[in-house]
Amino acid sequence: MTAATTSHPVMRTGSGAGADRAYQLLRTVFTIAPIAFGLDKFLGLLTDWDQYLAPWIDDLVPGPAHQAMLAVGVIEVVAGIAVAVVPRFGALLVAGWLAGIIVNLVTMGEYYDVALRDFGLLVSALALAALAFGRHSATA
Repeated sequence: MTAATTSHPVMRTGSGAGADRAYQLLRTVFTIAPIAFGLDKFLGLLTDWDQYLAPWIDDLVPGPAHQAMLAVGVIEVVAGIAVAVVPRFGALLVAGWLAGIIVNLVTMGEYYDVALRDFGLLVSALALAALAFGRHSATA
């Protein structure tokens, strides 16, 4: 009896059981988290979001920081919905948004811990986009 060797083209295209689980997990978290954080900009249950807005960005946008953070909340809700509906593009939107958040935090000269966490989330959002594009091309 000879041992059969198999290649794994399924994993290269972003499908397969493990990739499917990873895709579902990432899609779920990047749908729920942006929507939850976006809604909390209006509720203020988790933190005082205004403290995370860099002064130079606050100077660029009209109105007080709180109004800017309300706009941020709307964008985050939209990004979460985009991940749910069209994950390959929604994930890129979330990744871009996280890049903006990282720049905002680093230029403040504080909250480096949050910036580092958001970098990990950015990489995870890019992984979701890669998996989503793989799934889309495999079915197209």
